[in-house]
Amino acid sequence: MVELPAGPLAAADARRHARAVLATGTGAAVRAAAAAPAPRPPIVARPIPFGAERRRQMAAYSLRHYGEATARLTDPKLIVEHFTATTSYASAWNTFAANAPDVELHERPGVCAHFLIDRDGTITQLVPLTLRCRHTIGLNHVAIGIEHVGVSDAGVMGDRAQLAASLQLTRWLQARFGIRTGDVIGHAESLSSPYYHENVAALRGRTHGDFAHATMETYRAMLSHSLASRSTRVAVTPARTASSWAAKARPRRIASAVSSVHSSTAIVPASGP
Repeated sequence: MVELPAGPLAAADARRHARAVLATGTGAAVRAAAAAPAPRPPIVARPIPFGAERRRQMAAYSLRHYGEATARLTDPKLIVEHFTATTSYASAWNTFAANAPDVELHERPGVCAHFLIDRDGTITQLVPLTLRCRHTIGLNHVAIGIEHVGVSDAGVMGDRAQLAASLQLTRWLQARFGIRTGDVIGHAESLSSPYYHENVAALRGRTHGDFAHATMETYRAMLSHSLASRSTRVAVTPARTASSWAAKARPRRIASAVSSVHSSTAIVPASGP
C-alpha cells in the first residue's frame, strides 16, 4: 500500500509516486497486480490427440531429459512464445496432432504447444495445462507453450488481432499461475532461463531463433504496462495518482519499441522441441 498525505499532490510529487509504482517490478504493488484476476480471453477447445500412448511417451521423454518419469505439468514457472513458421493454422494443428518423431531429434512424442493463436486472433487450446508439451528444449517440464501462426517475429508483432490475443492470453496465464513478466520468454531466450535443465549433453546449448530477445523486450513492456496499470489501481487511491501522466508517458515508449521491432526484426528459424 502506498500512503500519501491528505490533500492534492503537486504535479512533481504525483509523477514521482507514479514512477515508483510503475518502475518497481518486484514491489508489493506489482506482485498484488500479478496475483489479481485477469479476464480469461475467448478460447476455442480443439484438442490434439494426447491419449495414453502419447502420455507414456511424454513420461519417457521427461525421464531422459529431466530425470522424472511423468507427463504432468504441475507447477508451471514460465510461458514460452513461439511462431509456427507456417502461414496456415491447419498445417500447424496437423503437425502437432500427428505425433510423428520430430525432424530434428527424431524422438516421440511429437512437438506440440498448449495454445495456438491464428492470425485473426482466434485462440485455440490444444493440450490441457496439466500435461507437458514438447516445445522448448530444457524447459518442457516447467513451461507453457504458446504458438502463433506466422513466419517471423515482426509478422506476429505487426498483426494487431493476433498480438492483442497473445497478450490477453499471456496475462491470463500469468495471473492464473503467478508467473512473473520476466519469466515470459521467447524461444530464442530459453538458454538464459534459470529454469533451464537438460540431461542430454548433446542437446545442451541448443535453441531456436523465434521470438528473439529484442522482440520480447517489446512484448514484456506491453505486459508490464498492463500490470503497472493494474497495480496502480490496486495500490494507490485513484484520486491521488498521476494516472493521466502514466497513461500518456508509457504508451509512447511502447509505440517506439514496436516501431523498432518492425524495422529491425529478421525472419528467424522455426520453433521446435
